Amino acid sequence: MKNEFNYRELDSIIHSRVRLGIMTVLITGDEVEFKFLKEKLKLSDGNLSANMSKLENAGFVETKKFFFKKKPKTVYKITEKGRKAFKQYIENLEKIIEKL
Repeated sequence: MKNEFNYRELDSIIHSRVRLGIMTVLITGDEVEFKFLKEKLKLSDGNLSANMSKLENAGFVETKKFFFKKKPKTVYKITEKGRKAFKQYIENLEKIIEKL
């Protein structure tokens, strides 16, 4: 049947609106600050932190924490594993679209 698709092909870590948004921002840049992601995606501190933890635990994102002018900073960077997972996620979406 042409319009059947296997939703299990979509990565469950990435397939959340928030984490998909995070990965989309990270894939386009180098390092991204917590504050920038929070404002760009209109998220609360807790929501962003929880979703970043899931991405970090999956090995998709690296976190760096440090102080800059005596203020704590947190920056994130997508890993090679994260890049591959995001690319595969997009390819799987394209396959689904082709089947429609």
